[in-house]
Amino acid sequence: MKKTLIGAALSLLWLLAPSAGALAADPQVDKLDLAGYRGKVVVLDFWASWCVPCRRSFPWLNEMHDRYAKEGLVIIGVNVDEDRRDAEAFLADYPPQFNIHYDPGGALAEVFDVQGMPSSFILDRNGQLADRHLGFKVKRQDEYEAAIVAALKQETMQ
Repeated sequence: MKKTLIGAALSLLWLLAPSAGALAADPQVDKLDLAGYRGKVVVLDFWASWCVPCRRSFPWLNEMHDRYAKEGLVIIGVNVDEDRRDAEAFLADYPPQFNIHYDPGGALAEVFDVQGMPSSFILDRNGQLADRHLGFKVKRQDEYEAAIVAALKQETMQ
């Protein structure tokens, strides 16, 4: 049931992507234009500066970006810190090679019903939820990567 609700929310966001930035009226919030990623596999990784597992996930996300970007993988780290300076301090220590989106009000996190940090959502080339996982465990990296690879192998529906 949750996958269906998230899928419906994603479909709405995908269709309304040009106005997705309207999720946050704060000028410090970056606009997230999901329409620009049609045909790509997108990993939305929700994180916060205080999240200890996020410190382990960022190097792995960088590795996935390096390995699969040419095949159509896009990683977007969605930061939920209320104060952007906290996020920027984290990023100075754990520099990403992927895009960062700021969601200080938690509007996007609410759409995805994020329950903890980090939470990752893999959207297939059609914008549908392909997989998700809560937390980051080094011993499960192969499982996380397999979900990305499976989504990359799917064809785009016309």
